[in-house]
Amino acid sequence: MNPIFLQIGSFKLSYYGLCYAIAFFVGIELLKKEADKKGISKALIEDYAFVAMLSGLLGGRLYYVLFNFSYYLNHPADILAVWKGGMAIHGGILGGFIGTLIYAHRKKLNAFLLGDMVAPLLLLGQAIGRFGNLANGEVHGVPTFTPLNIIFRLKPSFYGWYDYYNSLSLTDKANYKELVPWGLVFPTSSPAGEEFPNLPLHPAMLYEAGLNFIGFIFLYFYMRNKNYKTGTIWWTYIIIYSINRIIVSFFRAEDLMLLGIRAPHVVSFIMLLIAAIIIVVINKKSGSDK
Repeated sequence: MNPIFLQIGSFKLSYYGLCYAIAFFVGIELLKKEADKKGISKALIEDYAFVAMLSGLLGGRLYYVLFNFSYYLNHPADILAVWKGGMAIHGGILGGFIGTLIYAHRKKLNAFLLGDMVAPLLLLGQAIGRFGNLANGEVHGVPTFTPLNIIFRLKPSFYGWYDYYNSLSLTDKANYKELVPWGLVFPTSSPAGEEFPNLPLHPAMLYEAGLNFIGFIFLYFYMRNKNYKTGTIWWTYIIIYSINRIIVSFFRAEDLMLLGIRAPHVVSFIMLLIAAIIIVVINKKSGSDK
């Protein structure tokens, strides 16, 4: 796996950048087609896509910085050093949502109508983007011989077990068998390979890509063609992504932490609960606002 897709002289195009460029341009073309059906101008949609992308990036970075506040307090110059890594999807979702509210208010549009239009495409973009993470060797999982009782504990006990595993003799280590045959060994130049050199890992980024793509299929080809109340598709997206992230975070090795628990589990559960309540409330209203 090589993070660089194309290099001409000093110019480098990474797979990560390529994946997100593809996701953005595919998403905006599909969004413009949807805008035609809703009677919204393509110019408004193009401007909205830029605003949502920018606010999403800012939200993703701010979220990551806040969850690593002690580090950035001592290294404030690194706050803007996004090329060193440090984005969080939950912050990106929140930032994009805030950007959508502001843009919709300024343009006198229904923010949740925009949300319904863009929600399936977010899952598609997130699925495509995870292949960039694969090329970078990041957003990686734990070794494939990690016992299931370690993987599925709600509190993160993996690193404690991994320290214990490393203290064992080769004979004792051999007692831990591969649980799946599709583990990936990443180059030592990547974050995954540096942390777990020459060990097969759960491809957590591909797990998430697959789950997100299934969610996209459901929202885009099924829910989009039904007469749901405005906002239902957006909040269903929140539920789908929250469930996906809860599942995948069991396998990830480097999640952010909150009070000794995986932060994605806490945040995803809260988002899922809020979204479910809102869907029930808006669909109790009589009639249809579409």
